[in-house]
Amino acid sequence: MGRDVPQSMRPPTVQGYPMHILLVLAHPLPDSFAGAVADTATRALEANGHTVDRLDLYAEDFDPRLSRAERSGYFNDPYDATGVGPIVERLSAAEGLILVFPQWWFNFPAILKGFFDRVFAPGIAFTHDAARGRIVRKLTHIRLLHAYTTTGSPWWVARLVMGDPVRRLLRRGIAPFCAKGVDFRMLSLHDMDRATDARRRAHLDRIARRLHRIGP
Repeated sequence: MGRDVPQSMRPPTVQGYPMHILLVLAHPLPDSFAGAVADTATRALEANGHTVDRLDLYAEDFDPRLSRAERSGYFNDPYDATGVGPIVERLSAAEGLILVFPQWWFNFPAILKGFFDRVFAPGIAFTHDAARGRIVRKLTHIRLLHAYTTTGSPWWVARLVMGDPVRRLLRRGIAPFCAKGVDFRMLSLHDMDRATDARRRAHLDRIARRLHRIGP
């Protein structure tokens, strides 16, 4: 069952047909653990017949700064997204979005926040209803949204003390732009700076197993 099959005829989950995945990597070091996570995810997906478009924000020198023109014309119809046009095309071609990044200060890296600021823009990720009130989702082709992250803090600090802010931002702020019932998952390796090689390998294995389950 391929991508040309009408959405209404597809199964209610992401399983059962090959998907085209946009994998966004946000880490400045090419030999980082985040890079290893991206490699693991790519191999697992491709082994199951999916295609992966890897967007390395640092390697591609993505500028996270919202420009004056982009901000001043934010509510223009149509919104001018020419500054990020090629990335918008890549997002538009995807059926799944996987984000790989470290959590810094219990938040996204600045370059990933800039990706959301500039790419998840009006006419791309959402539109407003006639009264310019309710937001209407536009990324209805994105049926899978996974985030694979690391934290320097133990799990209990991220979850119990801070309230797991990144998960809440993704679930409540990004997932609503995607298809209804989007397969949202987030998996984090906590206490990263003290993680043993065995823990890191186990984390990579867990990611691979999770992605194998979405195979056709």
